[in-house]
Order: sequence, then C-alpha cells, then structure tokens
Amino acid sequence: MKRQEVNSPIAIEAKGLVKRFGTNAAVDGVDLSIPKGSVYGFLGPNGAGKTTTIRILATLLEPSSGSASILGLDLKRDAHHIRGKISLTGQFASVDEDLTGLENLVMVARLLGFSWKEAKKRAMELLTAFGLKEAARQQVKNYSGGMRRRLDVAASIVVAPEILFLDEPTTGLDPRSRNQVWDIIRTLAESGTTVLLTTQYLDEADQLAERIAVIDEGKIIAEGTSRELKASVGAGALSIQFSDEGSRIKGERLIKQRLPAVLQSQPDAASLTVRTSHANEGITVLDILAQAGIEVIDFSFGNPTLDEVFLALTGEAAGDKNKKEGIK
Repeated sequence: MKRQEVNSPIAIEAKGLVKRFGTNAAVDGVDLSIPKGSVYGFLGPNGAGKTTTIRILATLLEPSSGSASILGLDLKRDAHHIRGKISLTGQFASVDEDLTGLENLVMVARLLGFSWKEAKKRAMELLTAFGLKEAARQQVKNYSGGMRRRLDVAASIVVAPEILFLDEPTTGLDPRSRNQVWDIIRTLAESGTTVLLTTQYLDEADQLAERIAVIDEGKIIAEGTSRELKASVGAGALSIQFSDEGSRIKGERLIKQRLPAVLQSQPDAASLTVRTSHANEGITVLDILAQAGIEVIDFSFGNPTLDEVFLALTGEAAGDKNKKEGIK
C-alpha cells in the first residue's frame, strides 16, 4: 500500500466533535486529521462511538458541538457539496435482496445519472472486478454474506468517491470473505481514495491502516501507526505457561519482587504475560523462575499485538467491553 508524504493535504479534519443523546455523550471531543489517499483505522469495541462519528462525518448526524471539514468543505455549511464527494458503506448490506446483483448496480448507476447503456457497462465492470460476474443475474437473497458485502462495496464506488467511509465492513464474514474485502480496500486506496475504516477487529486495523485511532467511551485514547501504538506498551511480551495456578502465583509474586515489570493475567489461571522493555529482560525473568525451582511448561516471546495495546490502554480486551445498547 502506498505511503503518504508528511505534507499530504488533509482529507478529513475534526476538532472537538461531540454528539450527545440525552445526557449520554456517544462522541466526546474527537479530534481527527486524516491525509488524502490514506487508509485510516478507527479502532474500538461495539459502543465506543465509531459509528456515531462516521455518521457525523458523512453528514447523516449533526454534532452537538465541535467542527469538521471534509476535503476543505465545512461539515455544516457545505453538507450538500460534501455528499457528492463521499460514499458510505454501513455495517449492514444496503442492497435490494429481491433484485439481482446486476440490477442493483444498474439502479445505483442510473440514480447517479448514467445512461442505461453506461449503467450496465459500469455494473458489469464492477461485478467482474469483485468476483461476482457468474452471480450477476442471481437474486441477492441467494448470495452468501461475503458476496453481499462485496456487492455493497461495489455499489459504493459506482462513481469512485474521493472519500469512502467503511463502517465495520467485514463484521460476520468468514476469513476468506474478509480477505477478499481487504484486497478491495487496498485496491481503492492505491487508486487514490481516502478510506476511513471503523473496525473492532484488531488484526484488520493492523493489516490495512496506515494510522490508527483507538476510541473508547467516545474519546480517542491513543493515535499513531501500528508500530507506534505497539511500542507504547513495551518492546515485547513474554508469555509463560506454568504447571498449575499455584506455581503461577508464586512466580508472579517473585517477579514483582525482583523486577519493575508490568504483569498481565490471562484467562488461563496458570498463564502469565510479562511486558518487557527488551529481550534480555525476558531472559532474566526465566532465570529468576528457574533459580527458584518454579516449573515452566512453555514460554514464548513476541512483539505486542494491537489486542495487547487495547488491553494496556483500557484495562480490558476489545471483545470484553460492555457498552450501552444502541450506542456505537
């Protein structure tokens, strides 16, 4: 994927965005600055404020306070012009299930001003590019989830948008279909489209986004490249599997006495993760345990994942956050 120059023009800029529903702030002071032609990841669990932010930036919701500009256009004053430059693919497929794939895309193209001949040509181009040519004349109700999602994305780019908002585009898809959608997103970015991608899948943000904002409870709690976010919680992680819970408790107590390391418990009561600043520190931990006669069944040393970043930032794994129903 191409990298953006430091001085690339800004496609999306937000300052202090707030959106309240009653007394609840679903978005609570969000700042964004996204360069043109980049893929920007908006990472967080269900209910963190991702979808609400997307809907504000796509002119579907008015912010309670704050400001934003899209391609230099003011979000409130120039909403009509902004809509002609952006496209949004939401969490759920918006295609008509009673129409065929071809009919869906022709309908969208006609609504965008294409002639019948041009609409059919563009529809077939997209169906071919998205691997749906063989299913072009099948009703969408007979498509798999992955096929529907690809058709939904295709409908979003009948006219290539300058900015594409993708709100959790792979939720519920199997691994093969997810990879297909990832390839589509990479191709769009390479063609110059700016992509703002919201996701609760940490590996998805890691794979696609050049920069990532982590949002939790309506606030951005961290922002940077994947490498920068991982570096913020340490150089690596030593995962240790003890023989039993008692050995883990003894080992944890001993490590705390000897080193200023950050320890993280795991669902398995006999497992422990030790955050380390360098590899030698991991070796020291193992030496301490060996000298004390504490049995270690298995261990591994690796770089932190984005899941561990989220855990370090929020105190909970992304999938464990309990959010208020209806707020995204």
